[in-house]
Amino acid sequence: MKLKHFCSILLLICSSAFAKNPVADKPKLVIGIVVDQMRWDFLYRYSAKYGNDGFKRLQREGYSCENTHIPYSLTFTAPGHTCIYTGSVPALHGITGNNWYDRIVKKEVYCTSDKTVQPIGGSFKGGQQSPHNLKVTTITDELRLATNFKSKVIALAIKDRSSILPGGHTSSGTFWYDDSTGNFITSSFYRKDLPQWVTAFNNRHLPEQYLKNDWKLTLDYAKYEESSDDDVSWENNYDDEKKPVFTHAISGFKPNQFKLMRNTPFGNSLTFEFAKAAIEGDTLGNRGVTDFLAVSFSPTDGVGHQFGPNSVEVEDMYLRFDKEMASFIQYLDTKVGKGNYLLFLSADHGAAHAADFSKFHKIPSESMFEENITKKLDTFLLSKYNSKALTKAFINHQIFFNEEEMQKIGVKKADLKAEITQFLLQFANVNRVVDLENLGTANLPDALRERMSNMYLPARSGDLEVVPQSAQLDEFLKGTTHGTPYAYDTHIPLIWYGWKVKKGKDYSAVNMTDISRTLAALLNIQQPSGCVGKVIEGLFK
Repeated sequence: MKLKHFCSILLLICSSAFAKNPVADKPKLVIGIVVDQMRWDFLYRYSAKYGNDGFKRLQREGYSCENTHIPYSLTFTAPGHTCIYTGSVPALHGITGNNWYDRIVKKEVYCTSDKTVQPIGGSFKGGQQSPHNLKVTTITDELRLATNFKSKVIALAIKDRSSILPGGHTSSGTFWYDDSTGNFITSSFYRKDLPQWVTAFNNRHLPEQYLKNDWKLTLDYAKYEESSDDDVSWENNYDDEKKPVFTHAISGFKPNQFKLMRNTPFGNSLTFEFAKAAIEGDTLGNRGVTDFLAVSFSPTDGVGHQFGPNSVEVEDMYLRFDKEMASFIQYLDTKVGKGNYLLFLSADHGAAHAADFSKFHKIPSESMFEENITKKLDTFLLSKYNSKALTKAFINHQIFFNEEEMQKIGVKKADLKAEITQFLLQFANVNRVVDLENLGTANLPDALRERMSNMYLPARSGDLEVVPQSAQLDEFLKGTTHGTPYAYDTHIPLIWYGWKVKKGKDYSAVNMTDISRTLAALLNIQQPSGCVGKVIEGLFK
C-alpha cells in the first residue's frame, strides 16, 4: 500500500509539473547556424579529413536536404540570411542586397544602416544599425509572438547584417562585432545598455589573445590534396605579408587589427565562444519555454573571398571549423541535453572558383565584370546622348536610370533600355540583359524568370539586370565572390539535427524559403508574414 500510495503521489506531481509546462513537447532551444559562403560540396570535399563528431555527426544522426537551392537571382549575404529566417524572398521582405539604390530616398543605402539609433558598447560607425529595412517578420519574431514574448531570441555574428536580420524586430538581444574595439556591440533599437554577460565576455579580450597567434596549418602540407598549391597567383595576401602562403604570421602584423577576426579562422573560434556565453548568460534552453539562438559564422566568407574555394586556407579553415563544431555539439549535449535542442545548419550563398583558377584549368572565366561594364557604358552613353548622368547606379548587376536626366534631355525609357541592352550584349561575359519591369514577356528560361521575379522590388531594384556568363566575377582580380543565379552560388547545405529529427537524406528539391516554414510547422507556431516556402515533408515522415 505504501508503494502504491507513493507512486500515486509521484504521478500527481509529474502530471502537475507537465500541466504547468506548455512546451513539454517542444525543444528547449532552437539553434540556427548559418555558415557564410559555405558551398554544399564542402560537406563532402574534405570529409576524409573531418572527425566523426562534427559535420559527420550531423549528417550521420541528422536529416540532410542535399538539393537545397536559393530561389532568387542575386545571392548575397543579407538576402540569404533574411530568406532563411523569413521564408520569404527579396521581392517581399525588402532586403534586395547588402546595399542597394533606394528610389524613395534617392541614394545608396546599406541594408541595416539606421541613423536614428545610437550605438551601445561600440563606435558610431559600427553601431548605428537596426532591422528597420526589413518589411516582414522572421521566424524568431513569430516564436516571440507565439509565447507572448516569454521565449528569448539571441542573434549574434561578426557581421552586423548576419545577426540583425536573423534576429528580426523583436529579439531579446542582437549583437555584432565592432572592428574598432574588438568588442561585441548592439544599438539603442534593442536596448539601453549591454547585458552584463556581454560586458563580461568583452572584458575577456579574446580577439587580442587570438591575434597573438600565427595561422599555422592543422595538418602537414602534403595532406591538403583537395586544394591548389599554396603559392598561386589567384589568391590575395594579407596587407602585412608579401605572399598568400602559410604560415600566416598574424602575430607580427600591425597592432590592434581587430578586423582580422573577419578573415581568419580565429573569428569562428570567437563566435563559438560568444555563442556559449549567450547560452549561459541568458540561460537559454533552461527556462521552461523554447528559446532561439541564431548564430552566423562570418570568417568563412572573409577567407573565401580572399583566397578562393580551392585554397589551402579554405580547406584548413573548414577542418578547424569541423573540430569546433564537434566541441559545440558536445557542449549543447551537456548544457541543454541531447534530444532537447533542435539545430539546423545552412549557408547564405556559395562561391565561384577564382577567375584565374578556372582559366588555368581551361574553364571560361573573367574578373572585374561590373567595373569594366560600368566604365564602358558611361563612355557609350556620353557619346550617344552627351550626358554623364543617365544612370544613377550600377549595383548588384542592376542599372538604375536617372529619370530626371532622361526627361531633361528628352530620352524615352524604352529607347534607353533598348540602346543599353544592344550595347551590353556585345560583350562576351554578358549572358543577357533583362528588363525588370517586363519580366513577364522577357525571353528567359522559366527557372531564371522566377528567380529574377523573386528578386524584384520596384523601390529597391534597377531598371535593367545584367546577367553575367557563368564564372564572371565582379571586382575580384584575385580570390572569389558570389551573387549570381548559377549553381555554385545557389546550392547550399541544409542539415537538421536533434529534437524529433529522424536520420536520413532528402534529394528532392528544397528552397531556402522552406527552412522557416518547416521550423514553424515543427514548433506549431505561425509562419512569418511574408513566408512563401513549403514544409519539408520528408522531415515529418
